[in-house]
Amino acid sequence: MVVYMDVVWLLNLLVDAMLLWMTAIILKRNISLWRVLIGGLIGSLLIIMSLTPFSDYAGNPFVKLGFSIIMVYSVFGFKRLKYFFSNLLTFYFVTFLTGGILIGTHYFIHFDFQLNNSVLLASVRGFGDPISWIFILIGIPIAWYFSKKRMDAFEMIKIQYDQLVDVKIEINGICLDIKGLIDSGNQLYDPLSKQPVMIVSIQKCLDLLPKEVVEVTENTDNFLDGKTILSSDWNERIRFIPAKVVGKNNQLLLAYKPDQLFIQHGHESWEVKKALISFTNQHLSSEDVFQCIVHPKMLTGIPIKSAS
Repeated sequence: MVVYMDVVWLLNLLVDAMLLWMTAIILKRNISLWRVLIGGLIGSLLIIMSLTPFSDYAGNPFVKLGFSIIMVYSVFGFKRLKYFFSNLLTFYFVTFLTGGILIGTHYFIHFDFQLNNSVLLASVRGFGDPISWIFILIGIPIAWYFSKKRMDAFEMIKIQYDQLVDVKIEINGICLDIKGLIDSGNQLYDPLSKQPVMIVSIQKCLDLLPKEVVEVTENTDNFLDGKTILSSDWNERIRFIPAKVVGKNNQLLLAYKPDQLFIQHGHESWEVKKALISFTNQHLSSEDVFQCIVHPKMLTGIPIKSAS
């Protein structure tokens, strides 16, 4: 088998540069392209070293670690120790993640149970790795794209879970214990009393609410037209909230005044005295992580209980 070392060197340069670039994207570092290319060039020097009398050192783990440190330093610089180690560890994370995706995909598709062990070892130890160069050239951008998408998804999940709260609603003898999401974009409030409005899905509490309340939630026009009548204890709690939704400029939402409303976030708890709740029959979370949308103003008061 003929091995062109210039091709091997160029491939390693591009791969190292791409891994450094992905590290910068994950950490949201603003770096220039020439720094990334310099970092890739430094990493590719290991290939050149393997052709010199110092080839025995090219595979040494400490030598590889030293090259990694120089690569990360050349791209990101050194501001403080924590900053530098964050860059270095993320670089290794990206490297192992991308390599694991490529190896796993290759052997998932092409693994041969009859492959002779000696042939496999001979291939892995040389430049003729069983994973073809074409597969690497095509697979690394795909693995990079997949990893970036998954990291973005993990970040959104983390942000979402940081905004989750425990909500307890008491209204007309009914107690609802649900999960809520603090939504800074929720600016819905009663224009007269200036009370914030919480949106609550009824999908998990259909058996707890009266039948007529469920019917009104599913079709507000029936209540406005007098086709559905609520009992007096529910009727006296109603507030009409003007709102704008997609496809409609103006819409009236029915909101109710609860007896008590408690919100707990971590070790802190709030009793919200001025608040309204509006029921909806829609799922607010596709994965059913939360069942209500909490107005951020509801957590602006002094908590009644804290970790202290």
